[in-house]
Amino acid sequence: MWAPELSQRRGPRYLAIADALADDLASGRVEAGARLPTHRDLAHRLGVTVGTVSRAYAEAERRGLIRGEVGRGTFVRGAAEPADESYFSMLQAPPPGIVDFTFNLPLTGDATRCLAATLGTMANEGALAPWMDYQPELGAARHRAAGAAWIARSGLSVSPDRIAVTNGAQHGMDMAFSALTKPGDVVLTEALTYPTIKTLAARLGLRLHGLPMDDQGILPDALDATCRTQAPTALHCIPDLQNPTTAVMSEDRRRDIADIARRHGLLVIEDDVYGFLLRDRPRPLACHLPELTYHVTSISKSIAPGLRVGYVATPADGTGPLATALLGNCRMATPLTAEVAARWIEDGTAARLADAQKREVELRQVIADSVLGGLAGNRHPESFHIWLSLPEPWRANDFVNEARRRGALVAPPDVFVVGRGQAPHAVRICLGAVPDRDTLARGLQIVVDTLADSHQPSAQIV
Repeated sequence: MWAPELSQRRGPRYLAIADALADDLASGRVEAGARLPTHRDLAHRLGVTVGTVSRAYAEAERRGLIRGEVGRGTFVRGAAEPADESYFSMLQAPPPGIVDFTFNLPLTGDATRCLAATLGTMANEGALAPWMDYQPELGAARHRAAGAAWIARSGLSVSPDRIAVTNGAQHGMDMAFSALTKPGDVVLTEALTYPTIKTLAARLGLRLHGLPMDDQGILPDALDATCRTQAPTALHCIPDLQNPTTAVMSEDRRRDIADIARRHGLLVIEDDVYGFLLRDRPRPLACHLPELTYHVTSISKSIAPGLRVGYVATPADGTGPLATALLGNCRMATPLTAEVAARWIEDGTAARLADAQKREVELRQVIADSVLGGLAGNRHPESFHIWLSLPEPWRANDFVNEARRRGALVAPPDVFVVGRGQAPHAVRICLGAVPDRDTLARGLQIVVDTLADSHQPSAQIV
């Protein structure tokens, strides 16, 4: 079993271990598919802490060198296996004329003009200076109150002293994972999930286990059985317009999930960044399980991602661990953007901008319905994205490559799969990042034309 040679390497030990693995993989000293030592075994061999090895493995997974599998161990990736998020980073600057459906972004709206006006008002009032200084770890009292008011729109009522202000929902989930788990813990999530959850888990040395789903999300029986056999610490889930499947948990399903989590003492991290889009939304999972749920949301999808303002509503005694995590991570969320968000929540600007997002999403879904017609897939009329099933004989990777050749970029299923689960032959199409409706229709027509073409890349057999 592999062990690195570190005697000639300088710098932090965890980086030295990750660098040694990269070099040994490049030289052939360790082969693709090889199983690596457990965190504890490698720590014993090298005379370092288990935490150091956990950080090294997380860094190696971030680089796309290895993958962790719940119940089996850690394995070296093959050269043909893409890292979980490499596809997205590769496509951040598509060539001119390409329609990019890969990023789940909110639509361009009036936020820029509102920001200019708000900053001008703050400058004229002499109100900028207080936000140039340190604030409490969980955020200024007024900013926490604004977060509680924003979350109340979902049907979840919490007091401001249970709110933590973060730099967006992703940061909120990162802080929740950091506060609630330790390296080696099992964390449950949907079998198909937001790819960054896999990145966060890898960095923190967590073992993800994907749960089977239906059109309402996680299957309760599967959750109960896994709690009995895996002893998980936490569950991360997206109950509203799940990414990528668009599943929405019914109220009854939420009660079932809450009952199971309560029986097993399972912490829940509820990701609610898309719930604002639903006009007839069920109550958040946190309403059914307030004592164990960390409810995470933001204004990134509803208003503008660049403001990076998020809110975490904790159980009654749950802010202490989050405060510690925030202090050790970034000291506090950025006060200036939190002040902008608070002003917008207080004066109604945030609600107006979010409502504009909802109207535009519904219009774009009408366009998608008219172009895609009867093509199968999950196409919720209030969702930023579509989970499109591919008809025979298309395989997902072949379709992604062919659509790209024709001028449309769609997200492949592999990046959403947790562990070694089977990737469905489906692709995610995001409607918000496309600059205008005409471009949206043109890009969707490329998808339709590609699906209709019987051409398939030929296999070379040698």
